[in-house]
Order: sequence, then structure tokens, then C-alpha cells
Amino acid sequence: MARESEAEGGDGRPEAEASPYPVEEIAAAWERERPGTPVSSIGIVTPIWQLAKLLGDDRRRVLARAGMDPATLDLLSVLRRSGEPYTLTTRELGRRSMVTAGAVSQRVARAEREGLVTRRPGEGRPRTVLVELTPAGHDLIEATVDQVLHREAELIDGLTPAQQEQLAGLLRILLQDTQRKLGDDRIGQVGEA
Repeated sequence: MARESEAEGGDGRPEAEASPYPVEEIAAAWERERPGTPVSSIGIVTPIWQLAKLLGDDRRRVLARAGMDPATLDLLSVLRRSGEPYTLTTRELGRRSMVTAGAVSQRVARAEREGLVTRRPGEGRPRTVLVELTPAGHDLIEATVDQVLHREAELIDGLTPAQQEQLAGLLRILLQDTQRKLGDDRIGQVGEA
């Protein structure tokens, strides 16, 4: 009788013992099936994708409880971080949010209907539209950003402050190098449209 770790899989081959970290299992499977395949990125890229999915899903749940969606959070956050008078052009909103002009227009229209922003023509520049955070929008982002950032701090508190700092530095290097290689230096929210 075979030990449990040597039980046959659905393809008739013995099943390997489950790895405590599935990423290692993925890399080992590629090495087994395609010797010479470069697998060094799997241990970095796969967890980043998995974390992005988990963090994005959790952020959407936090926002749903706060009565906000990710696109509105992004819009209001960009305006709030811009400093007083919390006003930016639609072009600058698109650049900072890493979304198209059409997406900015939709976000602004929805937030304006909800009384969170106002828009007006820019002075002396035809076709320039200025978007400003309203007091209601300011209050909503103040309350919501605390909920989001407290939750995300909770999710990373398994790392010591030194580990968090080290990881942040490594991710900054990786992001900047990837942006350089891809010729894309835009930074935005994961999973936003």
C-alpha cells in the first residue's frame, strides 16, 4: 500500500507531497516538465499577482462597507492629496490616476452627481476643465481613507517595521526598473479602469 504522499494523481503518476508554498510547487513543476525553463521570476511575480488579487478584493469589500467604489476612491484621493484648493484639471487627474480621458470623464460625472466634486472651465484655456473636491467629497475621503489605510496596515503587520521598509525599497526598485523596461512610468491603482 502506497503512502499518502505517493498516492496516484489523476494522470496515473504519483502525486507529490503538497508544498507549503504553492509558488515553489509551480516553479518545480515547470523545471520538471521543461528543464531549462527560466523560473526565477515565478517566486516574485506570482506572489505579487496573488497579493494584488487578495488586496484588491479586500479593498473593494472595505469600500463597499463605506459606500464607495474603487474608482471614486481613486478620484477623491488624487484630489485630496493635491493639497488646497483640492482642484486639478481633468488631464492631470488622468495622468495621476493612470486612466483614459473617457474614464476620468465618467468618474467625474458620477462624483459630481453625488455632490462629491464640482467642475468648471479653466480660466484662459479653452477646453480645460477644473475638478474640485466639495466639502462632502472631502468629508467622505477623510473617513474612507482612514478605513482603507488602517485595514491595509493590519494586513501587512505580519512583517516587522524593518521588513516593511526593506520590502518597500525592493518593490520601488522593481517597479522603477519594470517601468523603464516597458517605457511606462504611469502609476495608478491596481485593477482600476
